[in-house]
Amino acid sequence: MARINDLIRQLEAKDPAFANEISREMRARSERRAFGLNFERHTPEQVELPGRPVRKGDKVHILPPRGEFPKKANQRIWFVDFVSTGKKKVANLIAQDDSDQPSEVPIEDLVVVAEFRDPIYPGLVSTGKVERGGDKPFHTVIDGENFHALEALLFTHRGKVDTIYIDPPYNTGAKDWKYNNNYVESEDVYRHSKWLAFIERRLLLAKKLLRPDDSVLLVTIDEKEFLRLGLLLHQTFPEAAIQMVSSVINPFGVARAGQFARVDEYIFIVTFGSRTPVLTSIVTLDVGEQTDAEASRGETFWFSFMRAGSNSSRDHSPGCFYPFYVSQTSGEITEVGQVLPKGHQISDVGVPDGCYAAWPVNESGSEAVWQASREKALELLSRGLIRTGRFNRKIGRHSITYVREGTIAAIERGELAFDGLEILPTIHRAKQVVGKTIWNIRSHNATSQGTKLLGRILPGRKFPYPKSLYAVEDLLRYFVSEHPEAVVLDFFAGSGTTAHAVMRLNKQDGGKRTSISITNNEVSSDEQELLRSKKLRPGDADWEKLGICEYITKPRLHAAVTGKDPTGEAIQGSYKFTDEFPMAQGFEENAEFFTLTYEAPMRVQSNREFARIAPLLWLRAGSRGRRIDSLENGWGVTDGYGVLEDLDKTDEFLEAMNSAPAACIAYIVTDEDRLFESVTRDLPTGVEPVRLYQSYLSNFEIDAMRRVR
Repeated sequence: MARINDLIRQLEAKDPAFANEISREMRARSERRAFGLNFERHTPEQVELPGRPVRKGDKVHILPPRGEFPKKANQRIWFVDFVSTGKKKVANLIAQDDSDQPSEVPIEDLVVVAEFRDPIYPGLVSTGKVERGGDKPFHTVIDGENFHALEALLFTHRGKVDTIYIDPPYNTGAKDWKYNNNYVESEDVYRHSKWLAFIERRLLLAKKLLRPDDSVLLVTIDEKEFLRLGLLLHQTFPEAAIQMVSSVINPFGVARAGQFARVDEYIFIVTFGSRTPVLTSIVTLDVGEQTDAEASRGETFWFSFMRAGSNSSRDHSPGCFYPFYVSQTSGEITEVGQVLPKGHQISDVGVPDGCYAAWPVNESGSEAVWQASREKALELLSRGLIRTGRFNRKIGRHSITYVREGTIAAIERGELAFDGLEILPTIHRAKQVVGKTIWNIRSHNATSQGTKLLGRILPGRKFPYPKSLYAVEDLLRYFVSEHPEAVVLDFFAGSGTTAHAVMRLNKQDGGKRTSISITNNEVSSDEQELLRSKKLRPGDADWEKLGICEYITKPRLHAAVTGKDPTGEAIQGSYKFTDEFPMAQGFEENAEFFTLTYEAPMRVQSNREFARIAPLLWLRAGSRGRRIDSLENGWGVTDGYGVLEDLDKTDEFLEAMNSAPAACIAYIVTDEDRLFESVTRDLPTGVEPVRLYQSYLSNFEIDAMRRVR
């Protein structure tokens, strides 16, 4: 390696760019595993941005002449050195490899290119909304390249996402997904490694978005990549618990030449921290008559308060390591002790007379943690929702049990009665059971409850292989039932099934969960041929209106909320299974649709692009209520957050913030540390101060992962 590094340094003197490429490849290979999933991490992806204005310094592709449909996309990148301002706009181009003389090309024949190793500075432009949910937070749909959209969410939702559900391209070898603007076909010898590189880059960003102590990643896949995906998930998320479910989606089977007909697909379930699937009434596998053990098993409402599995050690959550003091005579909890700081031992803590201390120590003697903080434990104890269970002779103490959030919500809704001792149903409740690893459920049929259901919502419009609405709903139910304000992200959103399923769950239990759906506006390969024959190109209005987001995702969710199809007619038919009601009834939800934009950092820093950054500030504050889209008065405050641009009006801003008790974030536009600190000192307690535009810009600097991979 030393000799290679010397040669690279010599090369730098002659060709720095080439030396940098060689160095990047060497770093990537030095990180290859001796054992495990090894694959080529191909040249970082690039994405074309039709409709984005061409500016000096941009990277561009030269588009083929109108009417032509090249078999392979043109990968050659040019730099824009100069843009004319005359009547017929042209750009002076320089080849990225400096192999050609500069040339002039009409602006209309260029498309801007973003490479994934470059930093991007994203904005959002609203393209419509639907409001029927009153003060509920908004569901969000983002039209854009999902890698860049995920980077944008690192500014708004880093460590805040409860659940990610994705249905990525299955890499069938058909024209179902692109890598670097080219369809990856079955003859491509690097097909699998390109797919792995594509997925890994997005999973690494998803990891930063998920709550590390309590979240879940759900990924559906079929037989073509499930083995490689399983290994990739284990390598990317070594701290997580991973399980796989087989789910029947077409009981009639899909023919495979010379093979058995395929009836199922797989679901990888990756859980972090304390997140586990809850009991539900879903019968995932009908096994005929119940066994005696199943018939005698009652519904469970009390669960162990000690965390188990990954992220359960004292080092991971030190704020959840404290004692319960239990009476030696009655066996009841008398009080909750203080959190034991790191470095202190259990033996250092005194115990009240007549009591013993119940610490979160498991049977092996390892120090674990409780499921929640001391403050939460005190609240549960005051309500009688945490108590001692059976006495465990192995550890010499009673177990500590508690009631989960979903059960508490059912008590508050009146579905269960709690008298301080027993929890009993007040209405008929289906028996709650543990899900199995094989699902064969009639409502999960992708043809009848996916394709045909979508056909009723969007008559005459087709989308390949939409998921069953009820399959996604049931899967999410296992992980968000006890989280009524969960944030659910889908960055391969396709037709919008995940957002639709979240709306269904909200209606069933009164939740205020929000979904973030990311999809692009890609036109199918068949439609592309037809459109190119009409001399249309990406960016043309008649082309873009047939893209996935514009033609399927946005209209579907608008129709789901309003109960009316795109023609204004009431949707025919009813929802089924868990709850039945006419589709025309719609949902009391709010949703807004955005297009991802690419901004110039200097314009952002000088506050000239506030309107495009404003939606990101609103999203970070919870996507609820009115959005501050302009700062004509130098400041603005809504129910959720505030923005201060003119520091001469700090007093007015602070007064307004104090009058908005639900406001959780204050964005302060200043380059001066002293001024920023002076404003933050007087903010209401609990309000997070964020410095603009330093916080925004630093979030999007070149990431080491992208430089290497």
